[in-house]
Amino acid sequence: MTQSDDVKISEDRRDALRFALGIGSGAALAAAMATPVSAQTAADNTLDRIRANKALRIAVLPGELPYFNKDLASGTWSGFSIEMANDLAKLLDVKLEYVESTYGNSILDLQANKIDLGFALNPTPQRALVVDFTSPVFPHPFGAMLKKGLEAKTWADISKPEVNIAVDVGSANEAVARRFAPNATIKSLKSRDEVMLEMSSGRVDCVVNALVLGLTAIAKNPNLGTYKILTSPSVTIASGMAVRREPDKRWRDFLSVWVDYNRGVGQMREWFVKGLTLSGVKPEDVPVELNI
Repeated sequence: MTQSDDVKISEDRRDALRFALGIGSGAALAAAMATPVSAQTAADNTLDRIRANKALRIAVLPGELPYFNKDLASGTWSGFSIEMANDLAKLLDVKLEYVESTYGNSILDLQANKIDLGFALNPTPQRALVVDFTSPVFPHPFGAMLKKGLEAKTWADISKPEVNIAVDVGSANEAVARRFAPNATIKSLKSRDEVMLEMSSGRVDCVVNALVLGLTAIAKNPNLGTYKILTSPSVTIASGMAVRREPDKRWRDFLSVWVDYNRGVGQMREWFVKGLTLSGVKPEDVPVELNI
């Protein structure tokens, strides 16, 4: 496939999304989404303001692979969330403006009107009290990093007294391990680094964590073992996008349609796998059961 083929496919996909949204392209897109100036001022709607200013402000999180990565030499951003943001900017015909932030501060930045969109955020009940969330981008599954020779497919397979599990104290990883592998011998440590040291030294049999953490850790040190998404039950925490809460929900609703469409055509998984490669994760190492 040539580069021109890739460009053509990308253009075809955007045209299909415009058609699915019923908003056409080019001038038709502008006409369908336009509102009177007085209404824009009164409502202070995010979607109208983005189009009027020709800019989409997003929170970017340094070092948070596979979602964000900043090249220190060039200042260029890349990653899963940047791929998503670039596609949105092209679709809306606007430029991207980056606001460096953190996961916690992204919510505050939305409330303070510093950004228009926050990526890679878990829609928790507490956060939902103050901001709105789009359709989930993907359910982030939990599983375990297993030492070589240890086989497991379900939580019951590691919920045994003879299985030693390491987790970082107070984290979602610890909560999941204690709930779904209650019979295992669980060691809670102060940091993720200490957890990985326990695993690499062979003092524990496995580490319970979310898929991204597990895959990237093993990519850095293949001797840690393998990563498996565990089932019975499937344990996931949604990863989504957050927007400022406002009476007019067109921005949130537009993004939800965009998310659902790109998940349906397989684009989200392609962007996600591309982001993981920045951490050294090979495409073939991404579990086929990942629902994205």
